[in-house]
Amino acid sequence: MPESVINFKPMDWDLLIRQAKAANLLAHLDAMLKDTGNAQLIPEGAAMHLNSASMIARRSVMAVRWELSQLEEALHSLAIPFVVLKGAAYVMADLPISRGRLFHDIDILVPRSALEDVEKRLTEWGWRTTHSSAYDQRYYRTWMHEIPPMKQIKRQTVLDIHHSILPLTARLKPDPGKLFAQAVNDTGEGDLYWLCDVDMILHSATHLFHDGELEHGLRDLVDIAELLKQFSLHKGFWTALCERAEEMDLVRPLLYGLRYVEILLGVDIPAAVKVWTRERESSGLSLMLMDQLFMRALRPDHATCDQWGSSLARWMLYVRSHYLRMPMRLLIPHLIRKAITGDEEGALPREVQRFIANNPRH
Repeated sequence: MPESVINFKPMDWDLLIRQAKAANLLAHLDAMLKDTGNAQLIPEGAAMHLNSASMIARRSVMAVRWELSQLEEALHSLAIPFVVLKGAAYVMADLPISRGRLFHDIDILVPRSALEDVEKRLTEWGWRTTHSSAYDQRYYRTWMHEIPPMKQIKRQTVLDIHHSILPLTARLKPDPGKLFAQAVNDTGEGDLYWLCDVDMILHSATHLFHDGELEHGLRDLVDIAELLKQFSLHKGFWTALCERAEEMDLVRPLLYGLRYVEILLGVDIPAAVKVWTRERESSGLSLMLMDQLFMRALRPDHATCDQWGSSLARWMLYVRSHYLRMPMRLLIPHLIRKAITGDEEGALPREVQRFIANNPRH
């Protein structure tokens, strides 16, 4: 909580800055402290780090706006809607959470029927596909919810082009057509949209709790918490969120999102929503196991935050994410290939490599 810094000593500030940086939350921390009137408590050394992070985040937001304008111009003649996702969507919707955002790539959602035209048009505008091996191309185009990432040859921006928010082989089956139907923009003109309020939260929860690489898991959980705080001010929000989760087959990720924003970040969840979640939660033993895993994996990726079993928890969630996305006949060969190949796509996540190095018997 922001007020906890009142009694901080220099060593506490030093640790907070290092942990927030590891979690990719340094600029968000700066905004939160200033919004809550605690800026005067920040010592000079810590303030330099926080101000620097905020300056970088502001430049990152400007770069994203420019890149999206280029995408809009490139795709305009196709006359198809494209929906920006995650951080870029927070920027376009001008949400408070966008102030502390750093961007490594941009994600967009386009109709699956338009993928070929979109890829061709972006190639004409200087974008090139990555992951050129035959296996990677087949992996993305046959099983996944996106084509291989594209990189702009001049600006080196990475673009992920999705046609759904979960792989085609995943157990959950959200309908991308319903996402497009409820997508919004401020003017009602043009082809650039972002997800509506409830879909934005559902996608954020789905991305976090179906993704096996949790290096920035706490930042993604903070996104969910801030979106909930922002949108819950709207009348009927909680009912709409729960009903939309049922409609989109995304109840499970929403349950986890609501559970951990309350436990880890202190977000108030209405009593009626808690009843709704309890009626749909897994058995007690399963929930206890997931708590043990996520309560470790969602901590900042910093040595001072590690608990016993943190690396193992991240590894298990990494394997779980693939299990949720692929049937066993595809999963086992794919994981074996990822374990033995050395390219960027094939390499195991850093936390998994760390666990193997520290626990050779496993």
